[in-house]
Amino acid sequence: MRPWAADAAGLIAGYLLDAALGDPRRFHPVAGFGTAAGALERKVYRDSRAAGAVFTAVAVGVPVVAGAVASRVTRGRPVARAVVTAAATWTVLGGRTLRRESRIMAGHLEKGEVEAARGRLGHLCGRDPSALDEAELARATVESVAENTSDAVVAPLMWGAVLGPAGLLGYRAANTLDAMVGHRSARYARFGTAAARLDDALNLVPSRVTGLITILVAGAGGGTLRETLRVWRRDRNDHPSPNAGQCEAAMAGALGVRLGGRNIYFGRTEVRPFLGDGPRPSPIHLRRAARISATVGAAALTLAAALATSRGRKLP
Repeated sequence: MRPWAADAAGLIAGYLLDAALGDPRRFHPVAGFGTAAGALERKVYRDSRAAGAVFTAVAVGVPVVAGAVASRVTRGRPVARAVVTAAATWTVLGGRTLRRESRIMAGHLEKGEVEAARGRLGHLCGRDPSALDEAELARATVESVAENTSDAVVAPLMWGAVLGPAGLLGYRAANTLDAMVGHRSARYARFGTAAARLDDALNLVPSRVTGLITILVAGAGGGTLRETLRVWRRDRNDHPSPNAGQCEAAMAGALGVRLGGRNIYFGRTEVRPFLGDGPRPSPIHLRRAARISATVGAAALTLAAALATSRGRKLP
């Protein structure tokens, strides 16, 4: 087995592990990274972009170096390389968990368990659920599934295909940092700039790949390619995020719903343009969104394996 074949095999094995087992319930490496990054932040925090850039460079650099060392050590040992890539892939993917949370939310809302759904929303996004009704809880879920299909599935697979374990671990580190310090708040307005910009850059291509694949597989959610493409082309650049709108507009078109509106976070409010046409999402759309997410993930895996294979002898 050649190195490129080992990486492709590792991506496939890691994806299948995530599909079968989901996230590790205890001692999750990403949670451990978050704890370590939080400790580092407390030591280096200053209200400046320079301090944030140093923090981001160290917090992302360490996993990248670890992945690169693992690749170098397993060079010429394809089975070990495949095992390392599979373990890294399983660690950074979150597709099964994402789909499960969407279906759990659908179940609560179908039963009228609004309080239970509010309590569950934190597993998907950071919005304040206290005043959200059924339609807004459903909208928040669909938007989270759309964006995180890119962040937790497509993007790590793409970076794993390009850079192997270093790409897998480095991408997940950057994405985690963005969730920790990249949002706009008084504390992180300057310190979190580097993390937010790095995450935007790393997701620039994957988010668009996610949108395009969603268009192609729109039928998995009951939509059509033509309508999904129309909505995506019209609305994808209306979102304030350079990347999230690509995924959310495509999902809105595939489901035939309208996303966007007023989002309330803890301590801040954002008003976002509407994406898509039709009604607000309902519980049935949460189940359809999960199906679309699963289909997009499978297509992205095929693309990633092909990309890893195309690298040939250029692998480190």
